Amino acid sequence: MNFGLTEEQQLIVDTTRAFVENELYPHEQEVERSGHLRMDLIKELQAKAIAAGLYAANMPAEVGGAGLDTLTWLLYEKELGKANYALHWTCVARPSNILLAGTEAQRQRYLYPCIRGEKWDCLAMTEPGAGSDLRGMKASAVEKGGDWVLNGTKHFISHADIADFAICFLASGEEDSPRGKRKKITAFFVDKGTPGFTVREGYRNVSHRGYTNSILEFDDCRVPKEQILGEVHQGFEVANSWLGATRLQVGATCLGRAERALKHSIEYAAQRRQFGQQIGKFQGVSFKLADMAKELKAAELMIMEAGWKYDAGTVTDQDMAMAKLKATEMLAFVADEAIQIHGGMGLMDDLPLERIWRDARVERIWEGTSEIQRHIISRALLRAVGG
Repeated sequence: MNFGLTEEQQLIVDTTRAFVENELYPHEQEVERSGHLRMDLIKELQAKAIAAGLYAANMPAEVGGAGLDTLTWLLYEKELGKANYALHWTCVARPSNILLAGTEAQRQRYLYPCIRGEKWDCLAMTEPGAGSDLRGMKASAVEKGGDWVLNGTKHFISHADIADFAICFLASGEEDSPRGKRKKITAFFVDKGTPGFTVREGYRNVSHRGYTNSILEFDDCRVPKEQILGEVHQGFEVANSWLGATRLQVGATCLGRAERALKHSIEYAAQRRQFGQQIGKFQGVSFKLADMAKELKAAELMIMEAGWKYDAGTVTDQDMAMAKLKATEMLAFVADEAIQIHGGMGLMDDLPLERIWRDARVERIWEGTSEIQRHIISRALLRAVGG
């Protein structure tokens, strides 16, 4: 593994960093205080991101994206992650890789417009009674007359309010397993405006202000079979094939926020004086900085190694679980220590630290809770010895 960046990677990092600092940072306070991201601002920043070549950079070059390899994509995500989540995720959109699993007709209708910035997608899996246990989902899809009729509810669906369509996973049957009956899952494209499909306002979230979640309701919503993504009853296979690296994306954005918090802390420790000297000279502060830097470096190495292995085709679920777990828990530690170093000022919204602290909490929940990651890791360890 080469730890140095290529010229191309350094250029992408520099370009993304400049965009974040010059175009996104100036709007953070507005979004944080209002809890709202204006559509005219979205369009303005979206156009700038497209012009800078940063939009849909996660997509292959052959479909109109930047064609970044996984490691370079994670470096790009790290820089974007320093900004307010709503700003970077909505205005510098990265369409879900699962769109690549579609047929050419589906790509024309859904994928390419997302890459061009004409549409937004959202992914709908979680239900009120089925979070990490996706096999326990109750929302159903039943074939009738060549079409499929969808019923049920999804919630915590990110940015569904502005999405033009949802990629929805629903129970489409049952099969026998060693533990009894389990659900078969099928993925569908569902366009906003389809009769029987309603998008309702979701919950007020302490993390990621301006980045909304919604409740999706299906009431005898009829969709044609042409809107199945992948094969019938093969929704899990589609998800596992295309969504694996999203845990690394979460981890990479955590690296960016932790780096920003550490930078503020180092500068403050060098400038703030108490008892006649810089507070960074006190062991109680200097050791905090050392531990923050150590944990950030360890998490970064784990994320980047997993990205490198992903491109090499050798990554495991255990690798990605470890990397996501480490990065998200590291961010919580660094954000908390940053506020402690700043004292009362750390909790004021003049600085980004209280926002980073709040935002850190959701990272240990979405894209697989910390408990799920530990389950994946321990299962792999025990399986190797017959456990």
